[in-house]
Amino acid sequence: MFGRPPSKSLVYCSRKLVESTHTHSHTQFVRLKSVSAVAQLSPYLSDSAVFQQFKRLGLSPNVYTYGIVIKALCRKGDLEEAVDIFQEMEEAGVTPNAFTYTTYIQGLCSHGRSDLGYEVLQAWRGAEIPIDVFAYAAVIRGGTVRVGIYLKLWFFIMKMASKGIKTNCVIVSLILQCLCQMGMASEVLEQFNNFKDSGIFLDEVSYNIVVDAFCKLGKLEEAVRLFDEMKRKKMVLDVVHYTTLIGGYCLQGKLIDAVNLFEEMKEKGFKPDLVTYNVLAGGFSRNGLAQETLNLLDYMEGQGIKASTVTHNKIIKGLCIGGKVKEAEMFFNSLEDKCLDNYAAMVHGYCEAGHTREAYELFVKLSKQGVLVKRSSCLKLLSNLCNEGENDRALALFETVLASDDTHCKLMYSKLIAAFCRSGDMKKAQWVFDTMVGTGLTPDIITYTIMINGYCRVSCLPEACYLFKDLKERGIEPDVIAYTVLLDGHSKIKMKRGHSLPSVGDNLQDAIGLFDEMIDRGLEPDAVTYTALLCGYCSQGNVNRAVTLLNEMSFRGIQPDAITMSALHSGILKAKKVQFQALRAKVTLWLDDKVHISVQHGVLGQEGAP
Repeated sequence: MFGRPPSKSLVYCSRKLVESTHTHSHTQFVRLKSVSAVAQLSPYLSDSAVFQQFKRLGLSPNVYTYGIVIKALCRKGDLEEAVDIFQEMEEAGVTPNAFTYTTYIQGLCSHGRSDLGYEVLQAWRGAEIPIDVFAYAAVIRGGTVRVGIYLKLWFFIMKMASKGIKTNCVIVSLILQCLCQMGMASEVLEQFNNFKDSGIFLDEVSYNIVVDAFCKLGKLEEAVRLFDEMKRKKMVLDVVHYTTLIGGYCLQGKLIDAVNLFEEMKEKGFKPDLVTYNVLAGGFSRNGLAQETLNLLDYMEGQGIKASTVTHNKIIKGLCIGGKVKEAEMFFNSLEDKCLDNYAAMVHGYCEAGHTREAYELFVKLSKQGVLVKRSSCLKLLSNLCNEGENDRALALFETVLASDDTHCKLMYSKLIAAFCRSGDMKKAQWVFDTMVGTGLTPDIITYTIMINGYCRVSCLPEACYLFKDLKERGIEPDVIAYTVLLDGHSKIKMKRGHSLPSVGDNLQDAIGLFDEMIDRGLEPDAVTYTALLCGYCSQGNVNRAVTLLNEMSFRGIQPDAITMSALHSGILKAKKVQFQALRAKVTLWLDDKVHISVQHGVLGQEGAP
């Protein structure tokens, strides 16, 4: 009775619906209701097949028809078919409207492809079709938040206000959530207070986002005060609100308060869900309470809630962070069906605990089996290896990831380049840099600056100058730091054995040229920039120019620091030394002349003696 309906009956239903539209009415409303009804007939229904059947029967789909079919496909997770329908719509000359775009974006984001949802949103903006707030909401809730989205959302709200449309709590929640996901917790609090002062009604969702922001900032007392305010206002609290504050207590290590709130939640009739238990398990394990964590697992399973992969991973990482690496290993080994995420959690946990060697050995063991842990764990391990000076192992890891993963992580390239530059191995740093460019990635100004600094440190000024020229040719604007690094390199360059480099005076002139170019570009030199140039003057004993530069700093309101004054002091001493050496040379020459004359007189006197 509840089995899969035969396909013939579905085709029959769709045909009867189409026939009824031809018989009774050809209005858009009836056609749309037909498509919508058929699209919801059964979870087994092939939406695209029914859609094609409608077209074969002579109906010309319009933008609303396409929208309904796309929505049905997205709801079922048939994203590839949804893409095909979307493309077919454009090829048919039917322009997508706000409903179509929003439906498509919501479908992508609800199935974990908020990155594609963001791209569609970008395309929508280019189509000059008014964007509604629900599209922004879908992308934000999907987890892909960029500064551009926030600015566009804010502009959208300002535009609404200019038309007399009041901002409601839903839009406010979107703004707060957007800021929170961008890590701008302080701005969340500021905007919340602004909205509150303006008299806008703020619901439980808005309050919960701000409670979470307080917790992330470590302002637990304020979070509790806001939580109590919600109670006083008779707001409807649920498991989410309690879980947020429990998480705040766990972050601060106040586990007794977390457990008390957990008990209060149960007394209020709220049943803790998996997320609540995960938060508590993470809190217990991070604070080194291994046995309590295991007891919590037993309790939650007794309540009919089964631990998930996320639960296991939180415990593994948490125990490692809490200094219980052995217990984490025992828990990891006790898992019967280990998934790739569990291995990634163990690698990450080892890194958090400073057990980089064990993390690397586990990574190598997995890679030999053809298994590659997720990128975030690889990045964490690579960072640890680089920080500990294990550059060869970091390079081996990098090459393994490069051979196994089609996508490329710019941050991984940058960390490896920085590690080789720190160690002075510019040959390998250049290889990683070239590999990065070869994959189609464009190094940013930070990566270029790291490379330039690396070359300057090993007195390879021509290579540094080439990279500086290259970044400008790629359309990357050099900042104050990039100019300062190269300027400092010119000021401090030393003659390398076997290399013919310009004289120190020429390098100083180049440094002055860079300083002037930077100002011409509208960049303001800081204390570090001035100090770099001042060091160049002092290295030549040109104290007068150095003092003039110091006066210019003061005129611009830049206070010299200890390094600046130390450089000037060294320059004065060097200048005095140079002056002393020059004076001593003159005295020596004068004495030599005196001795020579005395000797000559002595010889002449002897020759004239009887």
